[in-house]
Amino acid sequence: MPVPDGLDGMRIDAGLARLLGLSRTVVAGLAEEGRIRLDGHDAGKSDRLPAGSWLEVELPDPAAPATIEAAPEVVAGLDVLYADDDIVVVDKPVGVAAHPSPGWTGPTVTGGLAALGYRLSTSGAAERQGIVHRLDAGTTGVMVVATSEHAYTVLKRAFKERTVEKRYHAVVQGHPDPSSGTIDAPIDRHPRHDWRFAVVQGGKDSVTHYDTIEAFRHASLLDVHLETGRTHQIRVHFSSLRHPCVGDVTYGADPTLAQRVGLSRQWLHARTLGFDHPADGRWVEFTSPYPADLAAALDVLRDP
Repeated sequence: MPVPDGLDGMRIDAGLARLLGLSRTVVAGLAEEGRIRLDGHDAGKSDRLPAGSWLEVELPDPAAPATIEAAPEVVAGLDVLYADDDIVVVDKPVGVAAHPSPGWTGPTVTGGLAALGYRLSTSGAAERQGIVHRLDAGTTGVMVVATSEHAYTVLKRAFKERTVEKRYHAVVQGHPDPSSGTIDAPIDRHPRHDWRFAVVQGGKDSVTHYDTIEAFRHASLLDVHLETGRTHQIRVHFSSLRHPCVGDVTYGADPTLAQRVGLSRQWLHARTLGFDHPADGRWVEFTSPYPADLAAALDVLRDP
């Protein structure tokens, strides 16, 4: 399996103890016996786990770990924008994952909806029931979740066939030239840093359209339309043009500017989501206002 984001940077013994429910002593023993490999190489108990690298563990006991399921948990700031018998549309706050995953101990959209009394579609893996698309934990904005089996099937197909209108607002460093354009560059895992993604020859087809809404002295506010939906697509594409999202130090943003505008995450917000309603085909569209941290960062950038 790939190393989950929630284990990034942890020691092998600590990370696998959390992931597999074993003691650190048992994990250390597995490492000493050559039963743990990262990207094809034997790993020691004190080696670090880079997110996304390929992890192989040979267990003496073949029993699989228990399935991770979403426990109901009230999520502060998780607002329901719309709900009916087929879908629930939420405004996801920062620091919330779409669904549970190994190594992630924070709040989730699925857990938050369960706490609010919503019954989600049972289609898909147990930990991802109802989830038809995802936002990074550090990205805020509009998400739709299926509450009926029919809606799950229809929406999964719509995202696959790219009939969903996904618009993001992003603040990037500098001023892209041209001010409106299209980035058509393939994306895959970074060749040297497995926890990141990059523009890579032979990667997956990735297309991003953008328009400049407002230009500041050191940055630009963009309206971004995704034609495809690759992991970290917006962050990777603008980083490849040397215009990373403000605050996105993982992809090369200036940490000094991030500190000046008060951001500890990327300035990236899922602004609008539009799609044909799975029940009757009518077009529906939902918009999320900027959260407080992104709005405050804009105020700083606008201040001459």
